[in-house]
This record gives sequence, C-alpha cells and structure tokens, in this order.
Amino acid sequence: MHFTSEQRLDDGVLEREFTLGEIPGTLWTPDSTAPAPLILIAHNNGLPKAQPRLVARARATASAGYAAVTIDAAGCGDRPRSAADVQLRAHLGRAMRAGEPTDEIFESLVGPLVENAAPEWRTTLDAVLALPEIGGPVGYSGWTALGIRLAVTDPRITAAGFFAGGFVPRAQREEAKQVTIPLLLLLQWDDEGNPRQRALDLFDAFGTKEKTLHANLGGHTGTPWFEAEDAFRFYGRHLK
Repeated sequence: MHFTSEQRLDDGVLEREFTLGEIPGTLWTPDSTAPAPLILIAHNNGLPKAQPRLVARARATASAGYAAVTIDAAGCGDRPRSAADVQLRAHLGRAMRAGEPTDEIFESLVGPLVENAAPEWRTTLDAVLALPEIGGPVGYSGWTALGIRLAVTDPRITAAGFFAGGFVPRAQREEAKQVTIPLLLLLQWDDEGNPRQRALDLFDAFGTKEKTLHANLGGHTGTPWFEAEDAFRFYGRHLK
C-alpha cells in the first residue's frame, strides 16, 4: 500500500489517498491514538470513490470513531471498463429511456462487477488491517450485491449495513441465505429503480437471525439524515 497524499480535515479526521497495485483508494481515520475498528464503504455499480454522498458518509463514519476505506474496484470510477461493460451500459441507457425491461441487462452488468470487485476489496482489507492504526473488527456499509458476496466469503466482516436501492443479481440473492452476520437494511419506500417487494423478499431471504429493516418514505437518494445515527448505534453494538 502506497500513500500518495494526506490531509487533516477540520474535524480532525485524517484523509489519505493510496494505491495498492492498480487499485486506487481513500482511507479516513479518526483523530485518536487507539486503533480504530474498520468499516468498508462501498458504492453501487461502478460509481467513483469520489462521489460526494460516499465521501460524506465516509467522513461521518471516521468522525464517529471508525476508520473508513473505499476503493475504485475494477470497472469503477476512472478505471478502464471492458468493451462488453461499455456496450451493456449503452444498452441499459437506451432501454431505460424507452421504458423497456432492464432486469436481464442489469444481471449481465452487475454480476461481473461483483465478481471482479470482491477480490480487490479483500486485497484492500488485507492491506488496511496490517496498519497499526487499524484494530478491527470489520464492518461493511453500502452496495448490497457486493456486501452479500463479501459477507459469505470473508469471515473478518462481522456486521453489515446494506442500501436496498441497487440491483442484486440472482447469484447474490441465492447467497443471501448464507449470510449469518448482523444486518441493517435501509429501504426507500418509493425508490424509482428498485421495487420494494424485491427488497422485502431479499430481507426475508437473509439467513441471519439478527436483521433489522428500516423503511422510509421517499425516492432513491432520500435516505433521512438520522439513519446515519442509527447506523452508528448498530455498528457500535457489533464493532466496539
């Protein structure tokens, strides 16, 4: 892991950009001398790690006493996309504009994103946990499809918060039965791109005995601010 820049923010949080081979990432650590538990901050379906809502979430996480890390995995942010990926995204855009069904396009697009992203997130987790300022345990926050894959393949992740607003491929819907860690699922009741029944079915499918669903009125980006406070109470029960 090679740090390329660092800055101390107004709230005392240390923000550092890094590279790990071909993987670019950002690590935020709280203003503390004690090793901090870690939360992986993941974004949906190829968005960049510099996306403002993700950065704000990561900074709030660090201010609450956790280390937070995010990366641009393969096909995300500025990293090159395959010709098939570019073609599928163009096809998806045309289908959405025409009001045509999109599930099979999403299946073809998101499935490979999860397969490619999961190993790079595990590589990142290896490197970050080796830092003396990171003490574990590890939580996860964000992209549901990726989080399901990581939750069933990496035992270091002990609790996860998922946003129900992203497409979950069939493979991850099946893997959800194997998820046994505590979960917090956030659902926007009027999400334009995610039928609520699909999210409710996924919540029901999770194998864990400790799962909580928070549903709020509003569209995809309308998650209320107070959900962050509830999420930190959730992580506090399982990571501290």
